[in-house]
Amino acid sequence: MPTSAATAATPAPAHVDFSEHKLKNGLRVQLVEDHTTPVIAVNVAYDVGSRNERPGLTGFAHLFEHMMFKGSKNVGDGEHFYQVFTNGGSMNGTTSSDITLYFEALPANQLELALFLEADRMRSLEITQAKLDNQRQAVQEERRMRVDNQPYGRSYERFDAVFYDKFAYQHSTIGSMQDLNAASLKDVAEFFRIYYAPNNAVLSVVGDFKRDEALALIRKYFEDIPRQPAPPAVDLIDPPQTAERRETLTDPLARAPQILIGYKTEAGNGPDHAALQVLSSVLQGGDSSRLYQSVSKEKELVTGIGGYVEERIGTGGFYVTATVRPDRKPEDVEAAIYQEIAKIIEQPIADWELQKARNATRLGYLQSIRSAQNRAKMLGTYTVLFKDPNLINTRLQKIEAVTRADVQRVAKKYLQPARRTVLTTLPAPAAPGP
Repeated sequence: MPTSAATAATPAPAHVDFSEHKLKNGLRVQLVEDHTTPVIAVNVAYDVGSRNERPGLTGFAHLFEHMMFKGSKNVGDGEHFYQVFTNGGSMNGTTSSDITLYFEALPANQLELALFLEADRMRSLEITQAKLDNQRQAVQEERRMRVDNQPYGRSYERFDAVFYDKFAYQHSTIGSMQDLNAASLKDVAEFFRIYYAPNNAVLSVVGDFKRDEALALIRKYFEDIPRQPAPPAVDLIDPPQTAERRETLTDPLARAPQILIGYKTEAGNGPDHAALQVLSSVLQGGDSSRLYQSVSKEKELVTGIGGYVEERIGTGGFYVTATVRPDRKPEDVEAAIYQEIAKIIEQPIADWELQKARNATRLGYLQSIRSAQNRAKMLGTYTVLFKDPNLINTRLQKIEAVTRADVQRVAKKYLQPARRTVLTTLPAPAAPGP
């Protein structure tokens, strides 16, 4: 049967076929059989991030990312890395404001090893004063490298403190030196008990296995881990912002002025998120974007410009970052950025801009789900953040449904001066000569 040109141009939908299961202790399990390559990927997503920390006790979520590799009842200090690497695998962990992930990819015949390693540290992490002191120092050194001794490092940290009203998102994930020094062994053990429980986690396994056999192994290693009471809820929704917020910092490590601009948006997975993604792509996605073409190429005001939409469990943000050329003024850069935003508010974007955003999103999505590890991460992340693992199959459809009018509408709704926070970083003045 002949295919029409219109039908041929419609891309085939991509789909990740997964099954869901729940163990008696509350652990959510997601399985994706994929026999195309002899590999498996395991991801454990814990429903905890820096949002769950309290004043004076920051940095715990990230500290635990380090502590989880320091050994458990049946696994020695550093042995988790050794077992995975010597069996041809890869692994890591990551912590953000909303979630903590641990993941490994291995040859398919090592599925049981991966499950044993993850279950053993969920059940019986060894928390000792010596290990706490060691990893506290490692995190503090990481802070020095990434924040304290990096140009604009303190600016990014300060920005969240100004941008957000609720403590959950105001402080950085890496924590403060003072709070890390104050962390006691009792504090750390209690944090583990509350948040590293099976009923506060999602286990996602993708790869070359048979579902029933994998589920039997998961039950063998995980189902007898005791559940814990549900962690206390955290308020993550900021009140509406009614006036612009603005600060200027001086950074002795900076060599050029930098402008951070953020607009408050809705909570994650809201009805406007897809349109905000398209808006961000049109405004600042690559060399063909409006900000690059106008502010960088034509007016030559910046050495770099870009941004993104950050989606969180609670209040999110639409961000633009620009590094100002030494011979230009930050206020001129700001004015040029707002001029481009005003154009989108006043007139719908072009058809080609919408299609470009759709194509870029589709390409990124298809590239990401090719990897077993990425599919496992996406399933766990969507489950913890938005209670909907099927977003792995519906996110692309939402982008395809965005119209030019939707993009104009969300620009008008969110990119308003009253919702805006601006932090300008200036290089420190040169020291006077002798």
